[in-house]
Amino acid sequence: MPKLKQPAQKMLELKRTGTLNPRPGSVSDILFKQNPFFDPKDLLQVRYEMLRRHSVEGVSIVDVATKFGVSRPTVYQAQAAFQQAGLSGLLPKHRGPKERHKLSADVTEYVRGLRTADPGLTTVACVQAVQEKFGIAVHRRSLERALASKKKPRNPA
Repeated sequence: MPKLKQPAQKMLELKRTGTLNPRPGSVSDILFKQNPFFDPKDLLQVRYEMLRRHSVEGVSIVDVATKFGVSRPTVYQAQAAFQQAGLSGLLPKHRGPKERHKLSADVTEYVRGLRTADPGLTTVACVQAVQEKFGIAVHRRSLERALASKKKPRNPA
């Protein structure tokens, strides 16, 4: 198997870690245009340099936002995240739900109990039983995934 070129490896790693800048063309800062060390595709490097430019060199938020291709609120959010968590605060956060919000441990255990009592019970019948007992609408496929999951559901705190 041929060895990948260095830039291609970096691109793959940036994609894998979620730090690939979706808009590298919008970065117009002089360092990113003239110096190959500064990579506009590296979101973490862009965000750090953006904050450094404002904090150390005193460039205004408006100018920093313009040169780094982001909005002013993005600069403020990056600033707050950096102050709170350091460099790791500049990493992108996972979007969307973080955990199951309808299928709690109680609901899953209730359905498992129904299935134990009647192994021939269909998923649609289980969805209806959950609707009647808990008053929540659960998608059939979500219930199937929850029942198939090896991971134990976390108890809400």
